[in-house]
Amino acid sequence: MKVAVFKQPGQVVIEDRDMPVIEKSTDAIIKIVRASVCGSDLWWFRGLEQRPANTTVGHEAIGIVESVGSDVHQVAPGDFVIAPFTHGCGHCAACRAGFDGNCMNREPGANPGYQGEYLRFTNANWALVKIPGQPADYSEEMLQSFVTLADVMATGYHAAASAEVKLGDTAVVMGDGAVGLCGVIAAKLRWATRIIAMSRHEDRQKLAREFGATDIVASRGDDAVAEVMALTDGAGADAVLECVGTELSVQTAVRVAGAGAVVGRVGIPQKAKMNTNDLFWKNVGLRGGIANVTTYDREVLLQAVLDHKIEPGKVFTKRFDLDQIQEAYEAMDQRTAIKSLLVVAK
Repeated sequence: MKVAVFKQPGQVVIEDRDMPVIEKSTDAIIKIVRASVCGSDLWWFRGLEQRPANTTVGHEAIGIVESVGSDVHQVAPGDFVIAPFTHGCGHCAACRAGFDGNCMNREPGANPGYQGEYLRFTNANWALVKIPGQPADYSEEMLQSFVTLADVMATGYHAAASAEVKLGDTAVVMGDGAVGLCGVIAAKLRWATRIIAMSRHEDRQKLAREFGATDIVASRGDDAVAEVMALTDGAGADAVLECVGTELSVQTAVRVAGAGAVVGRVGIPQKAKMNTNDLFWKNVGLRGGIANVTTYDREVLLQAVLDHKIEPGKVFTKRFDLDQIQEAYEAMDQRTAIKSLLVVAK
């Protein structure tokens, strides 16, 4: 089968590898229909994060179940499914608490290889999310939205849920990548009245407004804080969605938060330590982490897509065949695409 393989920073290629097989009774083999490149993939593509050469890559996809292990009963061959990157088992303490992103029974290595023709998926009985019908029953736009439910839409929703966004809130969304834009969707879905999107790029600003942003702040640092404070009459935001992970983004998120607000942090930390004193002096809370993809998809997000309440698939602004994997990465790296879609099977 064909699968994307990391060679070195700046280089991803398609190679022929052996077909995956059932290794555990809780596995499933999935034929991938659509996959995508994630902003977090750019970390190792740019050489900012170490990754072993010759490893398969990708963690977002939808597909058809080909075969299942003997302990998989919730999905069957032929089912159309979302393949969440989190692989929650559904029965450990973390999963029972609703935090399948912190599943205690995930396989080491996170089971990569979603950017390929077939995938061995672990913890398949609980983690896979069944989509009604078959891919042919849906428009391309709907298929793209389903792909976001494997990661970025659920991660954006996790930022909003962690920040405790509620009816009437003013929410600030830090970041205009796919996760940040999905955070705008999530804030609106949770009935925020005002949504301030922090974005410096015109195409992303336009999409943020389409998703529900009421205001755009293009500045950074002190200027950004001043603009948010002006927009909120000095009170700051009720909730802040931090979807970047840089030191500046986290610092700004805390500074634009109002007294008693919560910062929902889903941007992967890019610095080992941060000063938490500003949280103390403003009674600001900080929570977040890895998204609970299966839980959010089942409880909220899949039905919202099926009902056309949200259209997160619009974050895909370029599409590529699997053989064009290098171009798909370069498009995101060079910011000519907000997010790259991979069409694996028609």
